[in-house]
Amino acid sequence: MQAVEVKSFLEAKLPGTRVEVEGEGCNFQLNVISDELAGQSPVKRQQAIYAHLNPWIADGSIHAVTMKFFSSAAWAERT
Repeated sequence: MQAVEVKSFLEAKLPGTRVEVEGEGCNFQLNVISDELAGQSPVKRQQAIYAHLNPWIADGSIHAVTMKFFSSAAWAERT
């Protein structure tokens, strides 16, 4: 699995969300930029991502995922 596949897939499933993905193979680090998700609890944010990644986790295509969430403003300040 490639980082670009994860990025494209999640951005298609979560309109208005930008995803920066690092990693390859089966281990990925996600920076998720979304004003909608940033307003949710940490558990709800992770559930929103895992809901889409679970089939790949179940079949072993993805083994480990770490996530950081940012609002658009927080991401702009960071870069």
